[in-house]
Amino acid sequence: MLPPTGKGREVALVFLRLGTIAFGGPVAHVAMMREEVVRRRGWVSDERFVDLMSATNLIPGPNSTELAIHLGWDRARWRGLLAAGVCFILPAAVVVTALAWLYVEHGETPGAEWVLHGVVPAVLAIVAWALVGLLPVAVRNRWLGLLAAGALTAYLLGVNELAVLVAGAGVAAAAHVFARRRPGAGALLTPLAVLFPDPTAAQLAQLFLTFLKIGSVLYGSGYVLLAFLEGDLVGRLGWVTQQQLVDAVSIGQVTPGPVFTTATFLGYLVAGLPGAFLATVGIFLPSFVFVGLLTRITSRLRSSAWTAAVLDGLNAASLALMAGVSWQLARASVTDVWGVAIFAVTLVLLWRTRLNSAWYVAGGAVVGIGLGLSGFQWT
Repeated sequence: MLPPTGKGREVALVFLRLGTIAFGGPVAHVAMMREEVVRRRGWVSDERFVDLMSATNLIPGPNSTELAIHLGWDRARWRGLLAAGVCFILPAAVVVTALAWLYVEHGETPGAEWVLHGVVPAVLAIVAWALVGLLPVAVRNRWLGLLAAGALTAYLLGVNELAVLVAGAGVAAAAHVFARRRPGAGALLTPLAVLFPDPTAAQLAQLFLTFLKIGSVLYGSGYVLLAFLEGDLVGRLGWVTQQQLVDAVSIGQVTPGPVFTTATFLGYLVAGLPGAFLATVGIFLPSFVFVGLLTRITSRLRSSAWTAAVLDGLNAASLALMAGVSWQLARASVTDVWGVAIFAVTLVLLWRTRLNSAWYVAGGAVVGIGLGLSGFQWT
């Protein structure tokens, strides 16, 4: 249970709010968390934040949710771990369940294009500001800068994200070994619900275990999640159609919070409210377990020169991936004068004020809705 007072309550409220406003996918979630817990509240340093961000890339599951869980642990130990994870997931799970109900009842989901057109440029400004703050932390010398540039180039050329991270860690580790063997080098390297109106216990158990398996082994982006879901739910089990899967992934993208709440939508389609609950618990439960285990070693990663070098490589590659994803989102989303204006104003406010990030997201949403109602045609 969540604690009624103290740091656990503080963690719960912060991540409940973040889970409600965190549009834009994992990169945006990370940027908003940094804005809240580093810049505004000072819970952790930028150095610690980057280390945690990179450490979550070592384990399967939704990285931004795992980062939230780990930040909760840092602030309030086990109570904070549970509070941060549950509160970050809960708003999205509730919204997605409601949309799944509308989908089953009416065969479609409400459009959110106006809101998103205003929100996305604001979110991208938050990401850009986070990158500015994290750059000197993750890229502390020219060699890490070269590594980050190489990782960014590889990502933009289409190399898998996990391969980029592994390569970054490997190059940094090799460079550390080289530096130790050659001391002089040290200076250089500083509506399917109708099928199951009354699902049986066996069907619910199979649903839970399917999503538990996916949450336990899934590395990578939402595209990898799509492949897993297609293989299990469409191909192997035949529970949903290809179109329903695409609709579910779209809902996960346009709602706030973790993209993995796609599982909530699919669970509802298959088995109603019990299915939505079990699918959500199944896909997120491994993250709590993995982070709980990871907390025992994360603080020790900086104590050894070799593991610190690996972490430096992961940090540089992770930051490069953030920059690459942000660039691609910006090219697709900031395509007109209003989008550029929202981005620029948000960036200036981030620079000159310490407002809660919710205000930036809300401001973008209001502008988007206002322009939509006025008849403005987004390009």
